[in-house]
Amino acid sequence: MVEITVRKRPRTEAVVTQRKFFKKTARGKVIKVLRERYLRDDVSCGIHSCQVCASEQESVLPSSGSLEHPSFPNGHFLLPDTNIFLSQMDLMESPLFDPPIVLLQTVLEEVRHRSLPLYNRLKALVKADDKKVWVFYNEYRSETAVIREEGESPNDRNDRGIRRATAWYKGHLELSRPQIRGQTKPPQPAVVLLTDDVANRQKAEKEGLPCVSVRKYVEGCKNSSQLLDLLSASGSDTIEPTAATAARQALYPEYLPMATLLAGVKSGQLHQGHFNANQYNYLEGSVPVPAFDKPVLLVGRENMNRAVQGDVVAVEVFDEKEWKAPADEVVDQEATLRNDDAEDSEDEGDDDETLAERKVLEAEAAKQAASSKQPTGRVVGIIKRNWRSYVCHIDSTSLTSTNPTSLSQQTVFATPVSRLLPRIRLRTRQAPALIGQKILVTIDRWERTSRYPEGHFVRALGKVQSKEAEQESLLLEFDVPYRPFGKAILDCLPPEGDSWVVPPKSSTHPDWRDREDLRNLIICSIDPPGCQDIDDALHARRLPNGNIEAGVHIADVSHFVHPDTPMDHEAAARGTTVYLVDKRIDMLPALLGTNLCSLRPHVERLAFSVIWELSPEAEIVNVRFTKSVIASKSAFTYEEAQIRKDDPNLSDELTESIRLLNDLARKLKAGRMAAGALNLASPEVKIHLDSSESSDPVDVEQKELRETNSLVEEFMLLANISVAGKIQETFPQTAVLRRHLPPPRTNFEKLQDILKKRKGMTLDVSSSGALAASLDQCVDPDEPAFNTLVRIMATRCMLSAEYFCSGSVARDTFGHYGLASPIYTHFTSPIRRFADVLAHRQLAASIGYTPLHPSLHSKSHVERVLEVVNKRHRMAQMASRASVEFYVGLALKARSEKGTVLEDAYVIRTFRNGLGVFVSRLGIEGLVTFKREIQFDADNYTITVPADGHDVTISVFDKVQVKVEVEQDKNTQRGRVVMSLSQPIDSRRL
Repeated sequence: MVEITVRKRPRTEAVVTQRKFFKKTARGKVIKVLRERYLRDDVSCGIHSCQVCASEQESVLPSSGSLEHPSFPNGHFLLPDTNIFLSQMDLMESPLFDPPIVLLQTVLEEVRHRSLPLYNRLKALVKADDKKVWVFYNEYRSETAVIREEGESPNDRNDRGIRRATAWYKGHLELSRPQIRGQTKPPQPAVVLLTDDVANRQKAEKEGLPCVSVRKYVEGCKNSSQLLDLLSASGSDTIEPTAATAARQALYPEYLPMATLLAGVKSGQLHQGHFNANQYNYLEGSVPVPAFDKPVLLVGRENMNRAVQGDVVAVEVFDEKEWKAPADEVVDQEATLRNDDAEDSEDEGDDDETLAERKVLEAEAAKQAASSKQPTGRVVGIIKRNWRSYVCHIDSTSLTSTNPTSLSQQTVFATPVSRLLPRIRLRTRQAPALIGQKILVTIDRWERTSRYPEGHFVRALGKVQSKEAEQESLLLEFDVPYRPFGKAILDCLPPEGDSWVVPPKSSTHPDWRDREDLRNLIICSIDPPGCQDIDDALHARRLPNGNIEAGVHIADVSHFVHPDTPMDHEAAARGTTVYLVDKRIDMLPALLGTNLCSLRPHVERLAFSVIWELSPEAEIVNVRFTKSVIASKSAFTYEEAQIRKDDPNLSDELTESIRLLNDLARKLKAGRMAAGALNLASPEVKIHLDSSESSDPVDVEQKELRETNSLVEEFMLLANISVAGKIQETFPQTAVLRRHLPPPRTNFEKLQDILKKRKGMTLDVSSSGALAASLDQCVDPDEPAFNTLVRIMATRCMLSAEYFCSGSVARDTFGHYGLASPIYTHFTSPIRRFADVLAHRQLAASIGYTPLHPSLHSKSHVERVLEVVNKRHRMAQMASRASVEFYVGLALKARSEKGTVLEDAYVIRTFRNGLGVFVSRLGIEGLVTFKREIQFDADNYTITVPADGHDVTISVFDKVQVKVEVEQDKNTQRGRVVMSLSQPIDSRRL
C-alpha cells in the first residue's frame, strides 16, 4: 500500500499563501475575498536543457537566449513589464522582433485587467509559431511570490514582483551553469528587464539587474529603422521634440477626472454616449444620449475636445439659449487644412487653418434658423477610448524630404481612409517609401497641446488601388478577423474530413439518436447563384385532412461545433461570415461551411427541422421541432425555381411542392403586412465580374428580386418566430433573441417635412402599421422609382436590429418593429451566424435532445457573447457595402476610360454649397459641390443655381443627371468617385 504523508502548512506561511482583496458587488456592498494559493518549487523556467528544472513541459526558450543584440554578447532573454505589452503590442507582434521572451503571470493578469483586447492579442502571441514566449507562473513559485506590503500600491507591488522574478532568473541561470573546476566560467546569458518606467529601472539598477528602455533596446536591434517606427508614442520616453514644442499652448480643455465624470453622469449633470463624427463636416459631431430626443450637437474642435469616432464620452449640455442647429454646408478637412504643417501643427495661434475654421463656424452660426436648433454641448471627458489600428495614406505634401534613400525621421500626416477620422501625426524613417501605399497606423495619444492625435506606423498593406491591398485594408478598417484557422480549431473537425458521411441508420449509433428519418421527403433548397454554404432547405405536401405540412430544414451545425472548444471560441469571436464581392471570410472552416453542413442535393445530411401543420389559409395548426436526417432532391437558384414554378408543362412532385410553398408564402406575407410589417428597401446592386480568376468588374446592375426570393424569406421568418417562442418559453432568462426597437418619432421629422413641402404627402409614424400604410401612399405616377427612394430614406431613420438575452431587457421590448412580430430570433443560418448556433443549442435542450451547456444558463455570459456578435454583424454589413463601393468604383473607372459615364440620380439632400444625390442603378451616394455662390432655401430644401440668363431651382426628390468619374487624389494616390451635375445644369461650368 502506498504511504501517504499529509504535511500541514505552518501558520506563519499564511501571510504568503493567502491572497486577500475587497470586491464591490453590483448592489454596492463591499465584501472581503480570501483566496488560498499553493506555492511550489517545481514551476519550470522554460529554458531548453536546464539542469535544475526537471519539467515534463516542452521548453520554448533557447538555452543561450538571443545572441543578436550587441549590448548582450553572451546572449539574453527579455522580461517585459506590463506597460510594454499595453503600449508596444505592435512591436511585440512584429515578425522582425523575435527575441526569446519571459512573460510573467503577474504581467499577464495585469494586462487582462487593464485591456481585454490586448490580453487576447497577448494570448495569441504566446501561441504564435514564429515567437518564443514562455509564461512563467511567478505567483505560484515559492521564491518569486510576493505579498503586498502595508502602504504599498498594487502597481508598486507588481513592479516589485517583476523585479524579484528577474533576480530569480538571474540566480537560476547561474545555478544551471556551474563552473567546472579547472575550466573557465561558462558564458551566462542575461535576463533583461524591459521597462519604460524610469523609477522601476532605477530600482532594478540598484539591485544589480540588467534593464533597458524599449527605445534603447530597439535601437540596437538589426532591423532598428523599421522597428523604431512601430514604437508607440505614449511609450517612448525619448521622442525628439517637434519644432513647435518650445512654446506650446493648450488648444483643448483639460478632461475632468474619471471619478467626476462618473458622478456627473450618475447625477444627470453630464451625459454619456458614443461620439459620432459628421462625414460632411469635420468641425461637427454629435452624441446621442437618452435624456434628449435629438443627439447633443458638438460644434468646433474645442467642443469635440479630441473625441474620435466611436469613443464613449461624457458631455456637458449648454443652456438652451446657446443651442445651435447642425450645419448645412459641406466642410472638407483636406480642402480646409491642405496647407497645414505636420511639424508645426501644435502651434495653433492665428494661422491660416485656424482662421479658415473660425470663418466657417461664424458663417454657419449667422445662417442658422431658430426652429432647427437642438441640444448643444461639449465633451468634458473620455470614459472609454475606441482607438485601434486605422488604414491610412501618407499625405505627400507633409513630407520634408522625398529622397527615397533618406533614413532621417520625419513627422508626416497619415490621412485615414474613413472621412470620420482626423489626420494622424506620425514620426517615421520610411516616409518616402510609403508614398502611394496603404498603411496601418495606430493612435497612441492626443495631447491638449496638439491639434492632431499622434500615432505610430504598424505595417504597409500594399500599393494603393491594388485589389489585394484594398481587400486587406477593407477587412482591417472594419475589424474583420481574417486569419487562417489554426491547428487547434481544425483539430475539432471530424477526422474523416471530406469523406465523412451520415452513418447507416441504426438505433444504437449516436448520430441517429432521437433523429427523424426524413430522407424520403421531397426537399429542395433555393439560394442565390453560386451559393456553396446552403444553410436551409424546404418542403411542402398536402395532408389527408386537407391541411398542408410545410418544413424548414436547417443544417445541424451544433452537431459539429461543440460548446467550449477552440472552434466554438473562434466562431464566437468571428460572429458572422463576411461576404465581399469576390471572396468570403468564413465563420467556420470550409469543411463544415461548404461541405459537411451544406445541404447539397442528393447527399444525406444532418439537419434541425421545424415542421408545421398549416391550414389552407396559412394559419398554424401546430408546430414541432426535431433533429433529422434529410436528402435534398435539388438545389435551385431563385431564377431556376421561378422558371420551374411558372412552367405550366411541369406537374411533378418537386414543382408542386414549390407552388404550394409559394402559395403559402403569399398568404403569410399578406398576414404580416396586415399586422403592420414594413416593406422597406435598401440599395442592392449586382457586380458582374470578368471571371472567377481575374475578378475584374465589368458592369453593375440593380439586383432583381423574384417571387421565389419572397418564398424563402417568408418561411425563414416563420421558422425564426416559431423557434424564438419555444426557446423563450423554456429559457426565459437566457434565450438568444433578436429585436428591432421602434424608432423615436424625431428620427422621421426631417423626412416628414420634406415629403410634406416637396410632394404634399404625409408620413404617419404612430405605429409600424401606420408607417407601412403611408409608405404605400407615397407614389409619384411620373416617377416609378420615387416610392423605392422614400423607402430607402425611411429605412435610414430606423434603429438597427440587435441580438439580446431575454432576461436582460423588459418583456415589452422584445418585439421586432420591422417585422411586426412580438418575438424573433435567428435560427436559419448557423453556418454563417454564431447567434443561430446558440439558438440551435437552446432549441435542442428545449426538446430534450441534449442538456444545455452551463455557459448558456449564465445571463452575463450570453450578454458578453451577443455584444461581440452584434458588433461583428454591424462591421460585416459595413465591410460588404464598402466592398461593393470599391468594385463599383473599379467598374466605373473601366467604363469612364471608354467614354463619359452619365447616370440618372435623385437629390436626397441639399447643402448651402452642394447636393447629396443617390444613383439608384449603381446603389451609391455622391456629393455634387458648387464653387460659385448659390441661393439656398433650407426651409424648402431647394437650391437655386444662376445659369446663362436664367436661374435653375433644384429640390430634394428631383431627378437629375450626373457625370460620374473616378479621380485619383494627388496626395494619397487613392481613387475616389466624383460626381458633377450634367442636367438640368452643367455644374462644371459654374
